[in-house]
Parts: sequence; C-alpha cells; structure tokens
Amino acid sequence: MANIQSTPTRAAFDVKSTQDLRSQFQKNPEQGLKAAAQQFEAMFLQMVLKSMRDATPQDGLMNSDQSRFYTGMLDQQMAQDMSTRGSGIGFARLIEQQLGRNLVAGDAAAQLDAPAKAAGNDLPLAVSDTAHLRHVPVPGQLPTSAAYADRLAPRPAAAAPTEVPANSREFVNRVWPHAVEASRSTGIPPQFLVAHSALESGWGRSEVRGSDGANSHNLFGIKAGRNWTGPTVEATTTEYVDGQARQVVERFRAYASYEESFRDYAALLRSNPRYSGVIGSQDGTEFARHLQQAGYATDPAYADKLSRIINGPTLRQALIG
Repeated sequence: MANIQSTPTRAAFDVKSTQDLRSQFQKNPEQGLKAAAQQFEAMFLQMVLKSMRDATPQDGLMNSDQSRFYTGMLDQQMAQDMSTRGSGIGFARLIEQQLGRNLVAGDAAAQLDAPAKAAGNDLPLAVSDTAHLRHVPVPGQLPTSAAYADRLAPRPAAAAPTEVPANSREFVNRVWPHAVEASRSTGIPPQFLVAHSALESGWGRSEVRGSDGANSHNLFGIKAGRNWTGPTVEATTTEYVDGQARQVVERFRAYASYEESFRDYAALLRSNPRYSGVIGSQDGTEFARHLQQAGYATDPAYADKLSRIINGPTLRQALIG
C-alpha cells in the first residue's frame, strides 16, 4: 500500500488565512500564486457542493437552520481540503499556469524599467499582461492611472503608439486623483470619469468660464437648476432641439476646485434616480449609452462621442504616461 502524505490544511474559516496569503505572495510570488489558485478552486468546489445540497430535498425531521449551518461549514472545509491536498478538479492548476505567465511578463517589464528608475526618471511601467486584472489600491494610496489603462478596449498588436498631445496628458494627470475618489463612491471605473470630463471640457481647453473669464472648474457641464444654492456662471453652450444645434446662454454650477467638481458630479449620479443605470457601469460603451438615455445631454451623438474617447488611443496613452 502506498504511503500517502497529506498536506496540512488550516480551517476554512480561519480569519488569518487571507493575511497569511498576502504575506506569502510578497515573500515568494510563485508559492503565493499557487495558494491563491487553490483558494479559487476551493470557492468553486464549495459552490458546486452548495448547488448539490440545494437540489436535495431538505424537509426531514433532522433538518433545521442549525443543521444547514453546520452542513455549510462542512462543505466549506471539504472544498478547502480537496483543493489543498491535490484531489480537486484541476482548476487551480489552470489558474496557476495562466497567471504564472502574466507574473513572468510583469517581472520582465519591471526589469526593463529598472534603468530608467535608476537614472531618476520615475516613469510608470509599461502595461504588462497583468494589467487587465482589477487593480486593488493599497489603503491610503491612490492607484496610478497606468494600472487602469489596459482595461480599455485593446489595441491591435501591430499598432504604433499614438502621439498624445501634451495638454491631454497634462489634463489626465491633473484630474486622475479626483476621478479615483469619485470612482470609489460610484463604482464606475475612473478612466470612464476622466473620459467624460475630457468630452465636456475639451480635454481642459474649453472649460466653462464666466463672462469675466473666471474658471468655474465645472468639468462636466452641470447646469445650475432651481435647487442649486452655490455659485454660478453664465456661459454660451450648444443645445439640440429637434435635432438642430442652437447656441443658448445657460447658468452653470461653479466650484472652487476640480476636486469639488468631481465630488458634486459623483453625488449627482448617486442621488438622481435617472442615473441608476449608470452607477456601477463596468463597460465603457454601456456607460456612455446609459448617460445619454438618462438625458445627460441633448446631443444625439453624445454616447458615440464619449465611447470613442473611452475606447480611443489618446486616453489610453495618456493614462500610461
């Protein structure tokens, strides 16, 4: 009889497992990746076991809320043991192989970027194959714009880098921290919010200004309705009536800073039921379409214009830096 050595596993409900996994990943990325893949497989197996339990009649005399609770804990531990001890379904191995290639690619990009950092040129890393993974910022820090750049529509592999106008790159750098903060409260990716502010302000070149030239810091073209009690400016804007463009003078909200502009924009999306379909949007084209359907602008081509910015090379290159 073969001597089978079992791999020790900790309780599935051990609250320290996540912290230990993070520490292991920092010390040994390969081992950390393997452990993370096993956790994903364990979660999947637990879902399978739960589905099987739900499909089984559970109206016997021995069934109760307490018994179902402990049965769920048992299934969770079984899934953990199966994944950790190598008796799973092979899902963890596939995850490890796929993400392992991304890990190698990320290390290669870091090595290429090392000479530039040594020379004092602290430029963002080129987007690696791991950039499509959702970036989780470290508490107290703002994620870099490059970390989100590759979540936009992919470029053709043979396409040459787009030359980004200096004003566009400067605009993105200026508003990015505020877009990240607004993203946290709306669930909308920050690059979508940057794109929207770029459309409304012409990448910062056509911001709403008063008759005296004072900057309103209004990056989203938000008008001052009857309930607005803050400062305002009057400016000429284009509105579409029956499909025809007209120049009209409107009152717009004025802010003390771009930070305040983004904060008010996020509050508008959250508080107005019209924009319920916009909150949490993760697809750029859908985000643009929901904004137009909610009546954000009268321009019939508004969604197409915004979608082109979100999926276009100018924003991508400006985000990379």
